[in-house]
Amino acid sequence: MLSYLCAATPALYILWIAMAAQAAGQEDREKTTALKDLLSRIDLDELMKKDEPPFTFPKTLEEFEYAFNEHGQLRHTKTGEPFVFNAREDLHRWNQKRYEALGEIITQYVYELLEKKCNMTKAFLPVDSTEDEPTSFIYLSPDALSNPSKLLVLIQGSGVVRAGQWARRLIINQDLDSGTQIPFINRAMEDGYGVMVLNPNENYLEVEKPAKSSPLPSPTEPSDEPAEKRERKDDKEGKKKREFYEKYRNPQKETETERIPIRENGSSEEHVLYVWDHFVSKAAAKNVFIMAHSYGGLSFVELMNQREMQVKNRVCAVALTDSAHNIWLQETSKGTQDWMQQHCYNWVSSAEPLDTPLESMLPDCPRVSAGTERHELTSWMSFMSIFRFFSEALEAKEDEAAEETPNTVTTRSSSLKNRHQDL
Repeated sequence: MLSYLCAATPALYILWIAMAAQAAGQEDREKTTALKDLLSRIDLDELMKKDEPPFTFPKTLEEFEYAFNEHGQLRHTKTGEPFVFNAREDLHRWNQKRYEALGEIITQYVYELLEKKCNMTKAFLPVDSTEDEPTSFIYLSPDALSNPSKLLVLIQGSGVVRAGQWARRLIINQDLDSGTQIPFINRAMEDGYGVMVLNPNENYLEVEKPAKSSPLPSPTEPSDEPAEKRERKDDKEGKKKREFYEKYRNPQKETETERIPIRENGSSEEHVLYVWDHFVSKAAAKNVFIMAHSYGGLSFVELMNQREMQVKNRVCAVALTDSAHNIWLQETSKGTQDWMQQHCYNWVSSAEPLDTPLESMLPDCPRVSAGTERHELTSWMSFMSIFRFFSEALEAKEDEAAEETPNTVTTRSSSLKNRHQDL
């Protein structure tokens, strides 16, 4: 009997192990099932969403904890680091709103520099505006209208930039010299120019829309759209809204606004034409010089289309930087094209060294390299060359007046072109 039990013990032991393993497996399966059931009740997408912070931002550079150092660079007042766009990870919309809020502060900061450092004053537009209508403004140096010799007119490109700025990105990420027009203003004043700083992007007053309830659709009103097409349209719009807000658990609602256009200044082209008619044409300067960046070049060409003879009689030279104009699309006259070939230069983004002549794709102004491939830097990189070009243009005009010969026009044009090609 004892020998029988001894022989049976290994078999019982093996059976016990098998039963224990089976029980453990059953327990694991029950746990796995319970976990799956729990996960099925959780919206993982909802769990991954973030709470979008309110769009409430500081109102001053000090509150932002940023300041411009002695080199004109924007730096954090505590860490000394440059501006960081992604202040909060995976919250791009909030980061963008924060950047825009800082940009508005930068705009006011540049206005202060124009007034305090450059001694410029605002002139409001329209000149006959009433108290109830929206207005814009430009900046004038003390002698902008009275300087008898030279007047420099600065026209920026399109976008969020306002008077005194070339590129907000450069002001925030690089420095004030490269991103603002202040170096051009200071140099012009040192060289005896009056200065006008235009504001072609200040085209409207933005006001908050009054809250109103949406009218209920009339059930009897027939629709020309097929029901299937309406459903696809509704599904598409609903999908856009879901995709826009899917990252946030409580997305912030943006204030709905409407824009009230500024009379006779509702676009960059209208603004440039208005300032010409009411300020530049009335200035005392015998020699008007224009510098225009990007879309400002298009606005200048449109000015020529509208006031061709006036521009030809008053403007001595025009410096463009990466201009957006197109003489074919803008339908410029042959006379305008010929005049631009003799009196304009366009410094364009290029990997070639500064002032290297480049092939012109259209029969208008000669194109030369700005010495940079970055569009927003073309004005700053061409700084010295532009003022040298202006000096040569004025010298050529004075030489023409001194010679007083029948072929003075061709003498001036060829002289100006030859001198600039020697740069």
